[in-house]
Amino acid sequence: MEFMALSTEELTLAKIDQILRILAVIATKGLKQREQIAVLNQAGLAPKDIADLLGTSSNTVRVELVGLRKAKRGNKRK
Repeated sequence: MEFMALSTEELTLAKIDQILRILAVIATKGLKQREQIAVLNQAGLAPKDIADLLGTSSNTVRVELVGLRKAKRGNKRK
Protein backbone atom coordinates (compact mmCIF):
# COMPACT_ATOMS: atom_id res chain seq x y z
CA MET A 1 0.00 0.00 0.00
CA GLU A 2 1.32 3.42 -0.95
CA PHE A 3 1.36 6.11 1.74
CA MET A 4 0.14 9.52 0.64
CA ALA A 5 1.01 12.57 2.70
CA LEU A 6 -1.73 15.05 3.41
CA SER A 7 -1.40 18.42 1.74
CA THR A 8 -1.15 21.60 3.78
CA GLU A 9 -4.73 22.43 2.79
CA GLU A 10 -5.99 19.02 3.95
CA LEU A 11 -4.16 19.38 7.27
CA THR A 12 -5.58 22.86 7.76
CA LEU A 13 -9.12 21.67 7.04
CA ALA A 14 -8.69 18.75 9.43
CA LYS A 15 -7.53 21.10 12.19
CA ILE A 16 -10.43 23.48 11.55
CA ASP A 17 -12.84 20.55 11.74
CA GLN A 18 -11.27 19.49 15.03
CA ILE A 19 -11.59 23.02 16.45
CA LEU A 20 -15.23 23.26 15.36
CA ARG A 21 -16.01 19.96 17.06
CA ILE A 22 -14.39 21.13 20.29
CA LEU A 23 -16.32 24.40 20.17
CA ALA A 24 -19.57 22.53 19.55
CA VAL A 25 -19.03 20.37 22.62
CA ILE A 26 -18.14 23.39 24.76
CA ALA A 27 -21.14 25.37 23.48
CA THR A 28 -23.57 22.62 24.44
CA LYS A 29 -21.98 21.66 27.76
CA GLY A 30 -24.52 21.58 30.58
CA LEU A 31 -27.47 21.12 28.23
CA LYS A 32 -29.62 18.02 28.22
CA GLN A 33 -28.82 15.59 25.41
CA ARG A 34 -31.97 16.51 23.49
CA GLU A 35 -31.04 20.20 23.68
CA GLN A 36 -27.48 19.43 22.58
CA ILE A 37 -28.82 17.53 19.59
CA ALA A 38 -31.12 20.42 18.66
CA VAL A 39 -28.30 22.99 18.86
CA LEU A 40 -25.83 20.88 16.92
CA ASN A 41 -28.46 20.06 14.29
CA GLN A 42 -29.26 23.76 13.88
CA ALA A 43 -25.53 24.37 13.43
CA GLY A 44 -25.68 22.07 10.41
CA LEU A 45 -24.06 18.92 11.76
CA ALA A 46 -25.21 15.58 10.39
CA PRO A 47 -26.73 13.00 12.78
CA LYS A 48 -23.62 10.82 12.56
CA ASP A 49 -21.37 13.76 13.45
CA ILE A 50 -23.63 14.72 16.37
CA ALA A 51 -23.60 11.13 17.59
CA ASP A 52 -19.80 11.02 17.42
CA LEU A 53 -19.51 14.26 19.38
CA LEU A 54 -21.97 13.19 22.08
CA GLY A 55 -20.83 9.59 22.32
CA THR A 56 -24.17 8.11 21.34
CA SER A 57 -25.57 6.30 18.32
CA SER A 58 -26.73 8.04 15.16
CA ASN A 59 -30.04 6.24 15.61
CA THR A 60 -30.53 7.92 19.00
CA VAL A 61 -29.85 11.28 17.38
CA ARG A 62 -32.32 10.60 14.56
CA VAL A 63 -35.03 9.55 17.03
CA GLU A 64 -34.49 12.74 19.04
CA LEU A 65 -34.62 14.86 15.87
CA VAL A 66 -37.92 13.28 14.88
CA GLY A 67 -39.27 14.00 18.37
CA LEU A 68 -38.08 17.60 18.17
CA ARG A 69 -39.74 18.07 14.78
CA LYS A 70 -43.01 16.59 16.05
CA ALA A 71 -42.93 18.81 19.12
CA LYS A 72 -42.26 21.85 16.94
CA ARG A 73 -45.22 21.00 14.66
CA GLY A 74 -47.43 20.45 17.70
CA ASN A 75 -46.57 23.91 19.03
CA LYS A 76 -47.44 25.56 15.71
CA ARG A 77 -50.96 24.13 15.75
CA LYS A 78 -51.89 25.77 19.04
